[in-house]
Amino acid sequence: MSQAKRDALGRFQRLRRLVLALLIAAAAVGLAFVGSPDTAVHEFVEAFGIGLIGAAILGRLWCTLHIGGRKSAEIVTTGPYSITRNPLYVFSALAAVGAGAQTGSVVVALVFGMATIAAFHVVIAREERFLGETFGQPYRDYLLAVPRFWPKFSLYRDTETVIARPALMYRTLTDGLVFFLAIPGFELIEWAQGAGYLPVLLHLP
Repeated sequence: MSQAKRDALGRFQRLRRLVLALLIAAAAVGLAFVGSPDTAVHEFVEAFGIGLIGAAILGRLWCTLHIGGRKSAEIVTTGPYSITRNPLYVFSALAAVGAGAQTGSVVVALVFGMATIAAFHVVIAREERFLGETFGQPYRDYLLAVPRFWPKFSLYRDTETVIARPALMYRTLTDGLVFFLAIPGFELIEWAQGAGYLPVLLHLP
């Protein structure tokens, strides 16, 4: 693949991160005025969300382990890429649900996930057109065989060896840890609401 095409693919990857960051930032601003009942369910939803974020970070590392920077050079069809064409997006959406769950609201968590999936589908469609032009028929065959987003676990197949690239693994880990910022962020909002600094205009379960 030419340097120009590698640069173009890099722009898609940066766009994915930007879209996710903007969605979370916009949601955080809106949720400054939304509250959920301070109950045992509230605490459970928050704890469950932390688990989702942790699982999503591990999933993103799994994806990076398999793709190892090869996305610009070949079509990766093993590991997580054998069950969904966009596992990084899937795990990022899972992390977004976990971030939304730090509000203690199931409704907010689901809205976070659905909004992220909707936004990602726009990015995915553009990326698929680019990859189709780059890799031609082999990529079109992959489109037909593996679902775009929702994993189909019966398709799973692995490979005996993978080549890890530590720099990419570290970058993926660093990107994923950002989701944990939702914990102190929403705790601060809850404190401000409880102290009367922010009005609660809407209560969501």
